[in-house]
Amino acid sequence: MNLFQWLRPVVKKTPLDEHQKQRLAALPGGAVLDERPLRQQRWVVLDLETSGLNMNRDQVLSIGAVVIEDGAIDLGQLFECTIQRVDHKLSPAVLIHGLAPSAIAAGSEPVAALLDFMEFVGDSPVLAFHAPFDQHMLARALKESLDYRLQHTFFDVAEIAPMLCEQANLRKAGLDDWTRHFGLHAEERHHASADALVTAELALILFSHARRQGIDSPARLEQSLSQWRRRMQTHSF
Repeated sequence: MNLFQWLRPVVKKTPLDEHQKQRLAALPGGAVLDERPLRQQRWVVLDLETSGLNMNRDQVLSIGAVVIEDGAIDLGQLFECTIQRVDHKLSPAVLIHGLAPSAIAAGSEPVAALLDFMEFVGDSPVLAFHAPFDQHMLARALKESLDYRLQHTFFDVAEIAPMLCEQANLRKAGLDDWTRHFGLHAEERHHASADALVTAELALILFSHARRQGIDSPARLEQSLSQWRRRMQTHSF
């Protein structure tokens, strides 16, 4: 056993039944980004609540997601689920996400919850604020519970916003900073579905800025972000 294996918690895997194996086999991979207009792309906007910020030891406790389709938030396509963690202990993170151990113990079984969520995602690209964290945590949960390799494209709204709105001078700002900048109102923060919804509202504003700057497809958005990252790295030296 190497050091990284020792640092990770031992996860007791629940064997998949035949129906779950069929559902797993039917899950699509992430679609290749193309030149369709941004408003014609279905997007899944994701937010996770976790037991902490350690990407090797902490666990996903709840998933909230909303869909952007046809250029608008589709409130008919919402996903919200608390994941059962029978060995979860009270931690300082409960003061942020508000999920008591009793609620987590009564949540959905991880295999069922993660299969439901990936069926909800389909082959859509995923948007999240500070997406690398959500991507890593979700990928780890999927690997541990389903032995599934996450292949979907993730876009980080925390990168898209400063790239498109450099005049705001909010390069390293948080979600609250950007919601205030655009005059958005978050009903509830640090709740997965509420955070996903306000992130989706922010994304729609940013897509409008992108179109005005000639960035009107998922492929062009990905390319622009790659160029912006290289420019930021050059300027940091």
